[in-house]
Formats: sequence, C-alpha cells, structure tokens
Amino acid sequence: MKRPVALRLYAALGAAALAAAAGVVLSIPEASAATGGVTGFATQNGGTTGGAGGQTVQASTGTAIHTALCTRASSSTPIIIQVSGTINHGNTTKVSGDSCNTAADKIELKEISNVTIIGVGGGAVFDQLGIHIRDSSNIIIQNVTVRNVKKSGSPLSNGGDAIGMESTVRNIWVDHVTLEASGGEAEGFDGLFDMKDNTQYVTLSYSILRNSGRGGLIGSSESDTSNGFVTFHHNLYENIDSRTPLLRGGIAHIYNNSYVSLHESGINSRAGARAKVDNNYFRNSKDVLGTFYTDQAGYWQVSGNIFDNVTWSSPGEDTNPAGPNVQSNTSVSIPYAYTLDGASCVPNIVSQTAGANKGLQVSNGNCVPQTPTTTPPTGSSPTPTRTASPNPTTPAPTTPAPPSGTNLSIGAGADGSSKASGTSYGNVRDGDMNTYWSPAGSTGSISIKWGSATSVSRINIREHSGAAGAIGSWRIVNADNGAVLRTGSGAGSFTFAQTSLKKITFEITSANGTPRVAEYETYAS
Repeated sequence: MKRPVALRLYAALGAAALAAAAGVVLSIPEASAATGGVTGFATQNGGTTGGAGGQTVQASTGTAIHTALCTRASSSTPIIIQVSGTINHGNTTKVSGDSCNTAADKIELKEISNVTIIGVGGGAVFDQLGIHIRDSSNIIIQNVTVRNVKKSGSPLSNGGDAIGMESTVRNIWVDHVTLEASGGEAEGFDGLFDMKDNTQYVTLSYSILRNSGRGGLIGSSESDTSNGFVTFHHNLYENIDSRTPLLRGGIAHIYNNSYVSLHESGINSRAGARAKVDNNYFRNSKDVLGTFYTDQAGYWQVSGNIFDNVTWSSPGEDTNPAGPNVQSNTSVSIPYAYTLDGASCVPNIVSQTAGANKGLQVSNGNCVPQTPTTTPPTGSSPTPTRTASPNPTTPAPTTPAPPSGTNLSIGAGADGSSKASGTSYGNVRDGDMNTYWSPAGSTGSISIKWGSATSVSRINIREHSGAAGAIGSWRIVNADNGAVLRTGSGAGSFTFAQTSLKKITFEITSANGTPRVAEYETYAS
C-alpha cells in the first residue's frame, strides 16, 4: 500500500461557455495554439501529426468533445479540438456515431485516428475525468490539466489513470500537460500516465506529474512486454511515491527531466526493459533508478545525470538499485536526433517550460526558454522555430552522390517478406545490377542480416533498369527492435543515425508498379 501524498489545492480555470447545448463551435479561432514540434519516438513509425489539416472545433464540455469526434465523416478524418473551461462528469455524456466510440465516465478516444486535443483561452481542466486512448493512433494532446482521476471511491473514471493508453495504440504525443492527483492508491488514485497492451511510439514532453502514488507505467504485468519506444523529456516529476516510470520490457529514452521528492523509487526498469537515461536531475529522492519489487531484471544506459541528496537501498532479492555508483549495464540506440540541455540547468528550464498554461515554451537546447510560432488559423501543420528532431518523412534526393566505403551487404545474409517467381533475396547483395529481387505483390520487404551486431548509418537502394521509378514510399526498420530509422519515397542513398543491429529491413509500403531491387547496399558511414 502506497503512502498518502499531501493534498494540494488548485484553482479552477474559468472560461465562458462557448455555446449552448453540446457546446460545439466550428470556427477559425482568433487566438490559435502554439507548438514546439513533435519530438522523440513519436516522430518515428511515420510520425505524429494529430489533426493537422482538419477542421478546427471548439468545445467546453466533455459531451462537445465526443460530439466533435462523432460528427466527423469517418473515424480517421483529421480534426483539431480546442478545449477551454472545466470538463467533468457533469458535462460529459456518451455520444454515438459511425466515426466514434465514446463513454460517459471518461473522454474516450477509441478506434479513431488523426486527432488533436489542445487547451486554449483561459485553460482546459479535466477534473476527476481521465482521457482514455484505446485501439487508436496519431493523437496529440497539448496544454491541458488532468487532475484527481479515481479508480476507487467516487466518481470513477478510466481505471484511475489521468491519461491511459491500451490495446494497440500507436504514435501519441502528449505535450505541455499537467497531470496531478491528491494522494496514492489508498485514496483511490492510480497512474498519471499509463501504457499497456501493445502501446508504442509515444512521447511525453514538457509536462508536470505530481502529488501521486504512481507516476506511470509501460506494461501492466511482467508478461505485458509488447509496449515500448517511449520518450520522456523535459518533464517535472514531483512528490511521487514510485513509477517515474515503471518499465516492463521495451525501450525508453529518458532525458532532461527534473525529479523532486520521489519517496520510494523512481525509474524502475524491469522484465528486460532498456532505458537510456541522459542528463536528468534527481533531487531529495530515494532509489531513483534500478530494478525494484521483482527479480526480473531490467537495464539502463546512463550519462550526464546529477544525483542531489539521493539515497539508495541495499541490494536484495527483489531490489537492485543502480546506485550509489551508477553505471550502465546495456547500450540503447536512439533513431532520432535530439539536443541535450546540461543537467545542472534542467530544474530551471523545466520549471519555466513544463506544464499547461506556460505558453508552450520549449528549450532552445541551451537551457533558455523560447516561445514557438503559432498554429496558422486553418489548423494546418505549423512551422516551429525549433524542432528537436528532423522530419522523418522528408525523402532524400533520388540521385545522391554514391556512398563510399565498404558495402557491408556483400557476404551478409538476406531474407524478406516474399519474392516473385524467378527472383531471389540474395540477388540484392551479389554486386550484380542484372539480377534483382521483387516482392510477390506490389509491396513487401527485403532485409540484410549479419551474425553479430553491425553499425550501419546509410543504405543505398539501386533499382533494376527494367523497373526504374517503381518504388514508392518506404520505411527503413531496425528489425532487431522494430524501430523505424527513416521513411521516404523512391530509390537512392539514405542516411540515419548510426545504429548497431543484426538485421535491417527496407520495407516498400507503396509502389508505381512491380519494384525490382537490384542492390541493397549498407554502409557504416
């Protein structure tokens, strides 16, 4: 049983009603929201754009949010929902429609995609009402407060999670939010930010998580290891007992976060999870990193962290703290670009930028806050003043300078998803432009593989002359862990962050005919 956490009082953020009845207003807003640009693992797997390009809707009730989702042309029609006022059980009802699947006791984002929910005006507070994402993809949640969501007692909502994700969820960006409780499990609260049952490619950035028994988890049990590829950066974890986060399997990148008053444990890597923990600041806390409450070990790679008045337990059967002599016990490859603020200034930059109603400010990479550009009134995707990661969908030129160095594919193995009659996987690594591989249909994947980990940062796809221009869109995938290294279109030479792997896959996701890959070259640089 977790200890009670001191109750904090919060002032409700008032806002005038935007409309009567359901409270939905279709408009071009006068004061549009800002964004610093999607970062972290949410940039991978095709990227996260939310409702960019869709209709902008204003809502001041939970019913209005559900109505906006249910009146779209389809469950994937892009939409930006601008929220103001207090959303609670009293103004949230179930709404039905062909493009939605909602509920009365939570904000339900189920079996949908391409949605942005963003707080505007005087602020948006989800009071005792959680946000539940299930069987959904490409969702952005920004600039909102979610508080005092309960799993026991009254009123109940979303299993007690402030924001909860489960059951095949992909590409979620949660940014500049404040998630808070008024106690621990004994007081009826659960996690602030939970992911389970196959949730992947998530980023939590510039947010506050506080006054709770549980910060959040990745994986609901030691057997739920299908989750991962999650980034946590520039967040404040304050006055929390444990789970900042709890990791069961998968990969997490945790950098530039400020941790204050973690009472029992912090980053808890278990059941084979691997965490890259960079330039964080831990203060006045206990057991901030390690494997706790299980004998199923997890792993971590550490650099640049500051441990200020941190105490550590002695190792035991179910306790394996990383400190006091904190060392790496694994290596984690990160497929996207990012800039690290120095750990010494993390508490200051996080205090200025993290949480709702902070102007969506971000760090400039040197611990200085900056205000990004505003979203155009049409709701189209903005051009930020700074983006921490490159656009993964920008294709490289189709006629680049040929790569130099050793083609690592020569002498390696090859396999794929399928092959057309008369073609072979091995044809892509034989140095002969007259032989080739084609998928059995118009799309498919071809892989190069090695017996031991090999560093790769560039591939060169050379088409057979008989099908030049047939390759449409594609993904480059680290087949060891499923991470998407790059996406684009057309044949050519493509670079990405240097990655150590045993197998790299070129997956053709669309084509202008039958692709013919004559050579799939791989290079270290």
